[in-house]
Amino acid sequence: MNFFQKVWLIVWKDLVIELRTKEMLSAMFIFSLLVVIIFNFAFDPGMSYIKDVAPGILWVAITFAGTLGLNRSFINEQENGCLYGLMLAPIDRGAIYLGKFLGNLLFMLLIEIFLFPIFVVFFNLSVLQSLPLLLLIAFLATVGFAAVGTLLAGMAANTKTREILLPILFFPLVVPVIIAAVKSTGRVLNGDPMDQLAGWLQLLAAFDIIFLVVCFLTFEYVIEE
Repeated sequence: MNFFQKVWLIVWKDLVIELRTKEMLSAMFIFSLLVVIIFNFAFDPGMSYIKDVAPGILWVAITFAGTLGLNRSFINEQENGCLYGLMLAPIDRGAIYLGKFLGNLLFMLLIEIFLFPIFVVFFNLSVLQSLPLLLLIAFLATVGFAAVGTLLAGMAANTKTREILLPILFFPLVVPVIIAAVKSTGRVLNGDPMDQLAGWLQLLAAFDIIFLVVCFLTFEYVIEE
């Protein structure tokens, strides 16, 4: 069995468990939906300033829902001793990281697929022409979010205060992703030219590449602590 098959087996394991329980996806979706609904009542969708505040609302919902999912990604394995089984298995620790990363990425993207149409309808936004750019921004931001979050979730899983420790460690590191996602989403919604958007997209891409490599290389040391 090669490296990529081992990664896929870890992803498949997480998918099967989640499809049986639906604990993580249901919690993430309900939480993000509540955030959008609450802000929908706080701001009038018909006002001219809605395009300025809408990106922040969207990414607040995604950020907190994603953090909730990341907290759950290692809990079941830690409580049932499965994490030690993975560590004892003849498998590269990098494969464990990539498998968990891809699982977290997939769960977050699924939530975004369901959340985004609801968000557009609630805030009365016209996004059909700019949809490809918005999808690209969402994908790049979610990759960076999941890359850092998976590493820190693995680190926090070994502590008794993991629910508190993960946000404390995670949010300062992921701030560049959130800022870039909010700024680039706002420019797309306002119809700004591509040259004003390119810098934020480059920042997201650079963050993804750097942290994917760093997290992949350091996961082995983090998971053994």
